[in-house]
Amino acid sequence: QVQLVESGGGLVQAGGSLRLSCTASGMVSSTLGFNWYRQAPENEREWVAGISRNGYLAYVDAVKGRFTILRDDAKNTVYLQMSSLKPEDTAVYYCYYSNTWGRGTQVTVSS
Repeated sequence: QVQLVESGGGLVQAGGSLRLSCTASGMVSSTLGFNWYRQAPENEREWVAGISRNGYLAYVDAVKGRFTILRDDAKNTVYLQMSSLKPEDTAVYYCYYSNTWGRGTQVTVSS
């Protein structure tokens, strides 16, 4: 079983930056990929970014060029570096790994 803990959310002005972290504990394997999702009020949860065990990166079009996903296997941690934030990025951001969801961290971008 895996446990995921996200951190790093907060309130930021448009154009600002935040770095989210997700640390995994329990039965962690470096052979699995990590993904970030987000869910805005009254919206479906959507996939944002992913990193495979081989370091392959993928992003939803809305965040390409602004968000970067990184992983540190020594720390069992994945990061989501977010820059040039927009009000439409406001959402609860969730880490997903090994069929497990974290509890989420709130990101609010003011205009």
